[in-house]
Amino acid sequence: MTKPQPGTAPTVHLIDKDSAEAHSADLVQANIARFRALFPDAFTEGRIDFEVLKSLLGAEVDEREEKYGLNWHGKRRARQLALTPSTGTLRPCPEESVDWDTTQNLMIEGDNLEVLKLLQKSYAGKVKLIFIDPPYNTGKDFVYPDNFQDSIKNYLEVTGQVEGGQRISSNTETSGRFHTDWLNMIYSRLKLARSLLRGDGAIFITIDDGEVANLRLVCDDVFGEENFLACISWQKKYAVSNNYKGIASIRDFVIVYSKTPEFENGFLPRDDESRARYLNPDNDERGPWKPVDYWNMASVEDRPNLVYPIVNPNTGAEIVPDRKAWKFARETHERHVAESRIWWGVSGTNSVPALKLFLTDVRDGLIPHNWWPHEDAGHTDEAKKALDKLFGGVAPFDTPKPLRLMRRIFQVANVGSTDLVLDFFAGSGTTGHAVYEANAEDGGQRRFVLVQLPEQIEGDRYATIAKITEERLRRAGTAVKAAAGESGVDIGFRVYKLDSSNIRAWNPNPGDLQTTLEEHTEHLLQNRTEQDVLCELLLKLGLDLAVPIETRQIAGKTVHNIGAGALMVCLSDGIDRDVAEPLALGIAQWQKAQAEALQVGGDDKNKPVGTKLVFKDSAFADDVAKTNLAAILGQHGLDDVRSI
Repeated sequence: MTKPQPGTAPTVHLIDKDSAEAHSADLVQANIARFRALFPDAFTEGRIDFEVLKSLLGAEVDEREEKYGLNWHGKRRARQLALTPSTGTLRPCPEESVDWDTTQNLMIEGDNLEVLKLLQKSYAGKVKLIFIDPPYNTGKDFVYPDNFQDSIKNYLEVTGQVEGGQRISSNTETSGRFHTDWLNMIYSRLKLARSLLRGDGAIFITIDDGEVANLRLVCDDVFGEENFLACISWQKKYAVSNNYKGIASIRDFVIVYSKTPEFENGFLPRDDESRARYLNPDNDERGPWKPVDYWNMASVEDRPNLVYPIVNPNTGAEIVPDRKAWKFARETHERHVAESRIWWGVSGTNSVPALKLFLTDVRDGLIPHNWWPHEDAGHTDEAKKALDKLFGGVAPFDTPKPLRLMRRIFQVANVGSTDLVLDFFAGSGTTGHAVYEANAEDGGQRRFVLVQLPEQIEGDRYATIAKITEERLRRAGTAVKAAAGESGVDIGFRVYKLDSSNIRAWNPNPGDLQTTLEEHTEHLLQNRTEQDVLCELLLKLGLDLAVPIETRQIAGKTVHNIGAGALMVCLSDGIDRDVAEPLALGIAQWQKAQAEALQVGGDDKNKPVGTKLVFKDSAFADDVAKTNLAAILGQHGLDDVRSI
């Protein structure tokens, strides 16, 4: 028997309800840590000394009472809400998913505010594109439960998952909080979304006239005014009814912000019209070209350095500018001549030269602009008809976005073949459908994370909007696979649902402490599965929800190896002194084999930095069994051992 050496047993940390919240995305502490790294002088006895901070920042501190920006009642509370850790978790639903074991796509049912909190550790800085189509502030009800006291309970009540009745946040146009309610809803979600973006990522938000001005100011606050990229006008309609009274709106806006200046937009593909501008009348071996004006907009008085004689070699005529200067300096012109880039017309007798700009010399694409006509980016009518066809009749969703709009957003956002796309107002699931199509087109491995509130709706076919999203993904995946054939495109998705934590909350009864202690001997809720607990561990430890999981039986216990050894979990009961040694040795051998396989394969990208091990605290027969197991694991270099 392997004897634990004195002093070698690592500490086994207990993950109870309180520490579970501490392990969740504690954004406040993370922000303070980053701030301390930048301004250590501003901290005194662990607290920020704002007077010192002001002196360090100098003239950059604005102490005026009236400042430029958007303020509303509840803004501070909405900001604080974004910093409050979630008390919930996500529960896996393999039976409602498609290709659970292999897919990298996620479909999450839940209040997107809570879900965004839960995703912070696993997906911070990993998302290339966020696209959202939030509810427009039209004066109708919208259901987004932002309850500070018990957000998960409130969410379950609002969505009809527990008794208590459905509560709807009214936002009528006559309400004095008409704009305030909408701003509070969107602000906290954008605060959380920003941290998920990569440095070169961007967010695209569709909106109408009602809140576009406020949304611009909110985004200036969240993303920084310097990261504003565009306010795009998208022509959502191609016709207006003559019965309409007033001035009809046929466009929506797409607001675009980057996370940092690292973002570089993509280009739009060249169409036949743009290619047709490049000809080859002189059969130049360098291919098609188009003539570029040689004149400058500046006058000869303003740019005397660009005034010099040019001789037409065919006629001998000398041209000297008398009003406009040349566009190029003399040295540049001489290089153009040497490279045979000057064009004097078909007959060679033009009075003014032109520069030959070859198609091969220009960017492989067109510069995107902020007017997207429906011919290029689709319209709402085609989106509705396409969804009707996909659902075999009348689709159960009235306001889908067209796939052509998403395709253009992917192009401009420069979404690469392996990038991650997030949509936390998923609606009918157009974003996921667009990812399927993009991958089928170029063989890419783009991934999506969709989040949709399971808002109850009227109708016999689907109980909630989230169910419509899931069904759209199933049907779209089938259609894309049928069109693409055996291309290997990932048309699956894993379904997760927001729920309360699997870890029992400490809720003592002062009048009967003994009973309270007995009830809390088991830290996990009884109606939860191992898959539920594994998912919560992934979120708390910052691992991808689509990470591969391998399972083995060791010493009669089930052990899960997650992320190629990044996390190893055993939630089986009955770990006594006789089981502790073979279980620990088996886990250590498996972890070593996994590490060696990664080393041989050279897979440094997926190589775990350090293996974390988690056991169920109530599974140990006594403290001796727990200590022995931890000591043996520690002898094999596995000293990050935790119990739950």
